[in-house]
Amino acid sequence: MKSELERRFDAAMMSIYHRAWEEAKYRATRFHQMLCDHGGLETAQLLLHSNHVSEGYTALWERGRLNLTVEALILETEWYDLFTEEERDIASKRLLEYGYKKNV
Repeated sequence: MKSELERRFDAAMMSIYHRAWEEAKYRATRFHQMLCDHGGLETAQLLLHSNHVSEGYTALWERGRLNLTVEALILETEWYDLFTEEERDIASKRLLEYGYKKNV
């Protein structure tokens, strides 16, 4: 059973899916399917532990919208307890590598 924090994170992940379409004209179909299949937390962990950035991450970087990535979302203090220090480090380093500085 999911905690209240995990349910709120699911909603936040779905929100960045919708915002990517509305604000950046990027329809993250595969990301949406992952959210439906795995939920927000597991989706975030799967993406973080991948050896390569996702197509969606690249598409958002090309649009100058790294603020709509999973990596940016998990670094928000509200979600601190859901992720390990290693996972937060992965997110932070990935964002820095692509030139994003907010929340890092």
